[in-house]
Amino acid sequence: MPRTPRSAPTSASVLPAQRRAPVSAKSEQRVRDILRVGREVFAALGYERATTTEIAQRLGISEATVFTYFRGKRELCMRVIGDWYDEIIGAIEDGLPRERPIREQLEFIVHTHLRLFLIQGTGLCALVLSEGRSKGQQELGEGFVELQRRYTQPLMDLLARGQASGELRRDIPLRLLRSLVFGPMEHMLWEVVITGRQIEVEQSARDLVALLWPALQCPDQELLKLRRTQEAMLHLLQGSLGSPD
Repeated sequence: MPRTPRSAPTSASVLPAQRRAPVSAKSEQRVRDILRVGREVFAALGYERATTTEIAQRLGISEATVFTYFRGKRELCMRVIGDWYDEIIGAIEDGLPRERPIREQLEFIVHTHLRLFLIQGTGLCALVLSEGRSKGQQELGEGFVELQRRYTQPLMDLLARGQASGELRRDIPLRLLRSLVFGPMEHMLWEVVITGRQIEVEQSARDLVALLWPALQCPDQELLKLRRTQEAMLHLLQGSLGSPD
């Protein structure tokens, strides 16, 4: 089954334009270096403690050079988060098994979310959960809200498809179903960030989906399964009774 084209905007359409777009290979490499080190600094120090001075010092360049490409810390941080979100969204959209049942697709999204947040980005995870969800969200502004909206879109699309196919309940708004999935995941991420205790990602994803699925699934689906099982057993029984000795 062909992969559905991405409809979500890229980070470039969500974030303000850079102060100066790179016009040469050297400039492009400079921007990549600033973003790479910026990710390291924001992940290690958080939004408030991170400084463009620290980023410049780690790169061995002047702070003015950073400002050549980014207007300031806010713009740079938004670009760092936006690029990270793009990586996660890309991993979900590229690997999502759309030909499989909705439950298996949901498990893939949960597993990918936990894996990329915890194994590859614990520091940025802390940045988004703490700085982004409290005072940092005010600092980062409306752009951060739009990033969050774009980040949750693959799950929203899956939930909408599940409702359309009759696999997921339709009496609950999509935004509440989305919160039902992201709420427990966020709690698990917080626990790892705060305690430093790691979790077994694959098993945790399976357990979480097993817990959530009865609440997400359309009630008629379970009844339909029971009816199909009953019909299959009746068919086998009739065949057994009608077979010659």
